[in-house]
Amino acid sequence: MSFDSFRLDPRLQKGLDALGFLEPTPIQNATIPVALVGQDILGSAETGTGKTAAFLLPILHNFLTSPRDGHKVRALILVPTRELALQVAEQAQTLCKHTDLRVTTIYGGVGLGNQASALQRGVDVVIATPGRLLDHVARRNISFHALKVLVLDEADRMLDVGFLPDIRRIVQLLPRERQTMLFSATLVPSIMSLAAEVTRNPARIQVETTSTPQAISQTLFQVPEHLKTEALQQLLADEEMDSVLVFARTKHRADRLVKQLKRANIRADVIHGNRSQSQRIAALEAFRRGKARVLVATDIAARGIDVEGISHVVNYDVPMQAEDYVHRIGRTGRAQATGSAYTLVTPLDEPQVRKIERVLNQKLARRRLEGIDYTAPAFNQPNSEAIRRYVEAQRARHPMSASPVRQRKMVTG
Repeated sequence: MSFDSFRLDPRLQKGLDALGFLEPTPIQNATIPVALVGQDILGSAETGTGKTAAFLLPILHNFLTSPRDGHKVRALILVPTRELALQVAEQAQTLCKHTDLRVTTIYGGVGLGNQASALQRGVDVVIATPGRLLDHVARRNISFHALKVLVLDEADRMLDVGFLPDIRRIVQLLPRERQTMLFSATLVPSIMSLAAEVTRNPARIQVETTSTPQAISQTLFQVPEHLKTEALQQLLADEEMDSVLVFARTKHRADRLVKQLKRANIRADVIHGNRSQSQRIAALEAFRRGKARVLVATDIAARGIDVEGISHVVNYDVPMQAEDYVHRIGRTGRAQATGSAYTLVTPLDEPQVRKIERVLNQKLARRRLEGIDYTAPAFNQPNSEAIRRYVEAQRARHPMSASPVRQRKMVTG
């Protein structure tokens, strides 16, 4: 199934292309058709499963295809943290890029002034933490008379940090005739009680979650930055690594890595936001069918990947957020299959690794790869022994070659 089956406004499809979303994830397939017709939803889904787009797309589509009177708050999305507010807003703004819909964020830790100004200018979608939203309510900076949709995202986390009284106060301010969507990683009794308060006959939506880290073999390979590609190629020498998803930090690094793998005769393809829709689909199909043994992806592009049978996940770059590590490695070991996750760790990555271990509440095994010369100097260090040997070899081959200065530029780029 593709996003075309939902018949979304073409302007939103352009936003999906910009995000690199290829096809709907299970939570999107289950949620979008129900949300488009305005039904309340009680959903069980984790961060990283694609649920943000699952509620944003129907909201934005309905706003674009219905009459309106200026920019008034028609959707309120409540989230537990500033970080999540910014993540949801980033995705919403990308989806809205080719529309005139306005999105703003409301959260604590910053001044009220800019947020109040944005509200005064008029917005269609507000993404807020409960406490700071009530600050603006007290100052009469926001009105909910035009509100059509309420979303409670990661409701379990909001209850964990004590936001239940604030949520109840906010709900009392909203029109009774509205659509409400509540999402939680787990549907514990407290969540079911809240859902009974704020929703009416909601559709229950539960999807398969990613594998837990405990079900996946995890190994950290300590390696210097300049030896990471060599380390990855050595890992790929294991024939059991037959379907490998590799995560790179940036589009440029992903492109460069795929070129290096192809030069080593490793069947690889790449997927990221700068590739065309047809290129992304072709890369994903090649990976699914085994024509590409390795698929290199950035985090954003990988959100649209739902492929069974991934034997290994390799973090070529350690993710910036500890939670992203969990979502990455959860793409292997699905449906009771075994899976392995390898992470290449440089000395500069250690602080982030410690954060990941705190999130997992476990110490991850560290190993050194046999066959890697850990003493080999970085080739791009100006006075390295490697450059000296390279220059001497070039002189032996080409006695009339350029000056040493020119040769150094040729080596270091």
